[in-house]
Amino acid sequence: MTNNINTAAVVGAGYMGGGIAQSLTFAGVAVQLADANPDLTKKAFERLLTESEKFEREGLFKPGSTVILKERLRPADSIESAVASVDFVHEAVPEVPEIKHDVLGRISRAVRSEAIVASNTSTLPISGLAEAFEDASRFLGVHFSNPAPFIPGVEVIPHAGTDESILAPVEDLLRRAGKVSARVKDSAGFVLNRLQYVLFKEAINIVEEGIASAEAIDEIVRTTFGFRLPFFGPFVIADMAGLDIYAACFKTFEGHYGERLAAPKILTDLVSQGKCGIKSGGGFLNISAEKSAELITYRNRAYRKLADLLTELGPAPTS
Repeated sequence: MTNNINTAAVVGAGYMGGGIAQSLTFAGVAVQLADANPDLTKKAFERLLTESEKFEREGLFKPGSTVILKERLRPADSIESAVASVDFVHEAVPEVPEIKHDVLGRISRAVRSEAIVASNTSTLPISGLAEAFEDASRFLGVHFSNPAPFIPGVEVIPHAGTDESILAPVEDLLRRAGKVSARVKDSAGFVLNRLQYVLFKEAINIVEEGIASAEAIDEIVRTTFGFRLPFFGPFVIADMAGLDIYAACFKTFEGHYGERLAAPKILTDLVSQGKCGIKSGGGFLNISAEKSAELITYRNRAYRKLADLLTELGPAPTS
């Protein structure tokens, strides 16, 4: 069994796969890079070195990062040669089921039996991709976000047949790469994209209804609830605001938009039990009322520093 991941292959050398390869080398791992053919792989390898030099100049990568890449990253002649002797394989080819099944099939036939294989799929259920393997016990989803070197969160998605012993080595690898991982169950879209796409769909509904322009919606999201999200997830935010307030707001939504925006039963059950969030010492996360003052102090400092950072950076060049 592979208990410590020291060597890896990234299959798919586009911006997503390339960013993952960079991240893994910075975790101290020797990485083989492979794309559809050797020419594309070599071009991607050269792009990653050039990109790293640029990031160093801009202060986005630590000094010496390009030297690390040159030492630890190698372009492979083929997918098969890239994966043949490594501890960990990360597939990052386009989000097309047929392409992924074909590539994962090639990996399954060439990889060592004790190696761990992961897919970076953003929406496809892992159980379906597992069909490319005769033995899928060492296969799972490991979903980075683009740009991989800079976004810390990674979803770790075992399927029903995943051997749980492979999860700890993968999570250790991600920690060494400076990432924050969270285990989620296998389902279409997992957590990140299921939430992201629901928000996007409702934003489109608002535009179609003539309530606000796309520009106005982006500005509101960025400067209101989106301002909270670097520090708190939706459950902490709701517990801080008060679940009874959320339940009351859902009544308004249901009256205007129908069942799709009715209060979820789990929310109304908590409120009926007197669990209204931090103020009552219990909610979704059971944060004690004694933590309220400390949490508010942290919140205020965090928002102030984010506001200062945004002022320093200036507006995004979107217009």
